[in-house]
Amino acid sequence: MAKKINQIKIEKAVKEILLALGENPNREGLKLTPKRVANMYAELLSGPNENPKNFVKSVFREKCDEVVLLRDIPFSSICEHHLMPFIGKAHIAYLPGDFVIGVSKLARIVDSFAKRLQVQERLTSQIADFLIDTLKPQGVAVVLEASHSCMTIRGIKKPGSVMVTSALRGIFKKDPRSRAEVMSLIHNA
Repeated sequence: MAKKINQIKIEKAVKEILLALGENPNREGLKLTPKRVANMYAELLSGPNENPKNFVKSVFREKCDEVVLLRDIPFSSICEHHLMPFIGKAHIAYLPGDFVIGVSKLARIVDSFAKRLQVQERLTSQIADFLIDTLKPQGVAVVLEASHSCMTIRGIKKPGSVMVTSALRGIFKKDPRSRAEVMSLIHNA
């Protein structure tokens, strides 16, 4: 388990940032800003204090030999390079082995990994690896689509751009027909 977020230190750091920007952290509109920012980070980065294995308690032995897909799972994360959000949707597909998982648990697993300092590539792989290791399915496909505010509102300033990452495991990586089927389901449903 990760250490608890030290909100007092965050408040002090935000106060220092406000001073460095030439602002008065004691003026009316900014008095509570350090506390608000500390609360925000505690909420947005709560993932290391969650164990995604808690969500695999809702697995069921079920005979299922077809693809299970949950599309358009909204998520947000914080890019570790600029501490700015990236926001998007996740698509998770798996071909069950002996077990299926409660559908809401897939969304909880996405959130548990997204609520950390992240890069999208790692986030995609973490979700896929976790599902392959815990569910033991025949295959897993995870596709994330996200807009990165570090690219859309600063730097190159390209609003509307979307980064897509995928992580394929098991049959979806090895078998071209299975890969084509799952990608078609993700993108054409």
